Amino acid sequence: MAEEENQDTESVEGAGVVDGETAVEEKDEAAVEEKDETAIEGDGKSASLDLILDIPLTVTCELGRSKMLINDLLQLGQGSVIELTKLVGEPLEVLINEKLVARGEVVVVNEKFGVRLTDIVTPMERVQSLT
Repeated sequence: MAEEENQDTESVEGAGVVDGETAVEEKDEAAVEEKDETAIEGDGKSASLDLILDIPLTVTCELGRSKMLINDLLQLGQGSVIELTKLVGEPLEVLINEKLVARGEVVVVNEKFGVRLTDIVTPMERVQSLT
């Protein structure tokens, strides 16, 4: 009789452990599904934005331009000066993938050149530059 009670207790305890593990697994799966739905519904912008954050872009800072003949190009040497179209103090252009996105001024930071943005191009101007 005592053996029968021990066997019943073991089977109940065993069933309890199995049911406990199953319940924990179901809770974990439900929590993961709930997080996924929250990320999609509540913060759809950040979920879709994450897809493009690692795309490399080419950033160019243009001080000015110049046109010259091939003969003049061949005559260039160390110390030669190339005259640019921009005047001193005029803002330089910041291009991303060859599209104007901002204007700025040259600064020196820790003996390196940098650009302080002074004007960001409006979305409307960016759209117009595409056409």
